[in-house]
Amino acid sequence: MNILTFDIEEWFVWDNLGFLTLEKRAEYDRRLGLILDLLDSRGVKATFFCVGMMGERFPDVIKKIAERGHEIGCHSDVHSWLNKMTEKECREDTRSAIDRLEQCTGQKVISYRAPAFSVGEGSEWIFNVLCENGITRDSSVFPAKRDFGGFASFGADTPSVIRCGGSTLHEFPIPVTKTVFGLTAFSGGGYFRFFPYRFVSSRMKGRDYNICYFHLADFVKERKMTKSEYETYFKEKASGLSLLARSVKTNLGKGRSWSKFDRLLSSFDFVSLAQADSIVDWQGAPVALQQ
Repeated sequence: MNILTFDIEEWFVWDNLGFLTLEKRAEYDRRLGLILDLLDSRGVKATFFCVGMMGERFPDVIKKIAERGHEIGCHSDVHSWLNKMTEKECREDTRSAIDRLEQCTGQKVISYRAPAFSVGEGSEWIFNVLCENGITRDSSVFPAKRDFGGFASFGADTPSVIRCGGSTLHEFPIPVTKTVFGLTAFSGGGYFRFFPYRFVSSRMKGRDYNICYFHLADFVKERKMTKSEYETYFKEKASGLSLLARSVKTNLGKGRSWSKFDRLLSSFDFVSLAQADSIVDWQGAPVALQQ
């Protein structure tokens, strides 16, 4: 089972920083159109995790995705890291985000992904917040160490159950593999751009479960963030080294990312998170966490 997902945030992120030019907006719109057309041509449905404020500031983008038959999931309200929020702030962020998206599309939102997979040790309470807000399936767990998130102790990289009081959350963690860098992802974002296609496809073929995730920015070259933009977005002090590292990570491998993505869709069958949820044998799935 191969699941295809996208995180939709770029329009809002750059607009919120005050740097969404007409040219950049047109570039994002064009790339989204290419993605939707490609998915149509392959008969593939995906889940698009969208920032809640996109439904208010850029409703045309969200409606365009929904009208093409794809699932709209929630990617927080303003793309702030959940593990840097209080429980009260997270609860309000989640409630607002779901409401904005549902108002935009008229469809119930029950799938979720945290920005930057920002759920881990010490912030497990976030799952309770999701259940309280009607989320029944989640893909926020990155079961290895990473910047801004990572949940190395989660202990599973296959569909798992999280019990939150009287509620059950179906968790779809990001698959990981052993490399010289340690345990790492390979099937999405910068990892997909960095690793050779042969490496990615061989790892996917060797597993019964894969979930791929992409951003519009994986296919669009981005300029280097300024110190002020970095600190506003990441909510931490910037240094010359951190700015350079972010620029390298943001643009690494973009010259060939679209052709690799096209090849990926030609080589594997994909389903949305909603479709996958109906395929998994949840009775036999491990209980990874009990709140």
